[in-house]
Amino acid sequence: MPRKSPYKITLTRDEREELIRRANKYTLPYFMVVRAKMVLLAHQGLSNDQIAERLSTRREIVSMWRKRFFERRLAGLEDCQRPGRPRVSPPQNWSCTLRPSVVSFPRSLACPFLVGVYPNSDLMCGTLV
Repeated sequence: MPRKSPYKITLTRDEREELIRRANKYTLPYFMVVRAKMVLLAHQGLSNDQIAERLSTRREIVSMWRKRFFERRLAGLEDCQRPGRPRVSPPQNWSCTLRPSVVSFPRSLACPFLVGVYPNSDLMCGTLV
């Protein structure tokens, strides 16, 4: 027996236009496009199961975003703050400077395709200067 959502979605003209814009925009992150499509399909009267099948996602996900839109409108489609301390990128205690180093290998490890290419040269595979 199909489930009936208690959250009936009706859109204003401005909300509908904004959701259509989001659903058709290629430069938005994928999750924002899918959320907009979920609400637009809910507005058309489709059940959560039908929307999930069309968008290749789970019914529970559709149900969550339908409820959030119903309660908070367009603001409900944005990500909520996550608990815990925000990430710092790169971590403060990391040193991001690269220092050049000289690495040389014995001639026996030279790249065979370079042999004879540079006569009188010490260029070998793996030599970094």
